[in-house]
Amino acid sequence: MTPIVYAAAGAAGAVLLAVGFVLGRLAARRGAADLDLGTPVERATFHTLHAASLAAPPLRGGLTEDTARKAVRRLRSLLGTEALCLTDRSAVLAWDGPGEGHHREHVMDQVAGILDSGRSRSEHTGCADVACPLRWAVIAPLTGEDGVLGALVAYGSRESAVLVRAATEVARWVSVQLELAELDRSRTRIVEAEIRALRAQISPHFIFNSLAAIASFVRTDPERARELLLEFADFTRYSFRRHGEFAQLADELRAIEQYLALAGARFGDRLKVTLQIAPEVLPVTLPFLCLQPLVENAVKHGLEDSVNVCRVTISARDAGAEAVVVIEDDGVGMDPAVLGAVLLGERPTGSGIGLSNVDERLRQVYGAEHGLVIETGVDAGMKVTVRIPKYRSGVHRTTPQPPAP
Repeated sequence: MTPIVYAAAGAAGAVLLAVGFVLGRLAARRGAADLDLGTPVERATFHTLHAASLAAPPLRGGLTEDTARKAVRRLRSLLGTEALCLTDRSAVLAWDGPGEGHHREHVMDQVAGILDSGRSRSEHTGCADVACPLRWAVIAPLTGEDGVLGALVAYGSRESAVLVRAATEVARWVSVQLELAELDRSRTRIVEAEIRALRAQISPHFIFNSLAAIASFVRTDPERARELLLEFADFTRYSFRRHGEFAQLADELRAIEQYLALAGARFGDRLKVTLQIAPEVLPVTLPFLCLQPLVENAVKHGLEDSVNVCRVTISARDAGAEAVVVIEDDGVGMDPAVLGAVLLGERPTGSGIGLSNVDERLRQVYGAEHGLVIETGVDAGMKVTVRIPKYRSGVHRTTPQPPAP
């Protein structure tokens, strides 16, 4: 089952059981003034969904003392219990409700049994304080990819089968949120690994050749050498930045201009570049460092594998709900069968890693229909088209922070 299916199943179970549990409380308190707020079922459903929606965001940050503290009050409201606490495998993370002073120290002894078994259970608290309402505890495991992460402990004034079922289902819902948090972290690690792969593709030969080209102008044209050195510094600073998975098209194009300036210093008049950029698409957000590898690929196949002049055309235009970026060269091109193997990751490392990496990232962010569209053939050049949705739910540009001094 997919994480989304798990989330839907967990949330549905928690909602249905918690609705039944809360319904009795709301029905008992119903008065004439409540009639305008809907039926008892409608009010209970709204209360449950509202509490769940407030508890979910903190839990998507994982199981920590801070996230537990933010979520525990919402979870207690969801269940309607006298008290509730969340633990990890070693300590109580958060408590909401009365009785913390004399119950908290015994919680981990109660939780110890389910850390290994992973099964919910209820038991008498054994509290000697006659004024304390915490007589029964339902202990339900919180699980993740690595097994039992902790526990949800719900306290009631009496033994209740409904509370056992409701607490168990809510614990499962919490576990789904924690699993989604783990998936978010895994996705972040994957994205970072992909960006590291692209950074590694910035060939040491390119760096060496850029510095050699800059050095060649130091005596003959010091001003140009200075400009190229600044371009090199800006390009490397941008390429190796450590914040944000996304960037604006304007920023990506600026990095490409810097790259082409350095390539032009090396290849001279053999490299001809044409830029056709519609100003209205400059603010469009796209995955960080996804265009420069395509331009680098065009230069490589147009110049390094040929002795002729290479013409590279980069265009970006407005296409309604999308921005369309096209990178085209008239170089040696590629056998379509070889290109297919490159995109499938079947070629050895170093053979088109930029193309396959960018294609995969675009598909992950925008869907399979937004992968690279590549037209090529042997001695026919290459044309790469990228379609970027202007507005995409869940995609936000991270505001760049100034570099550390």
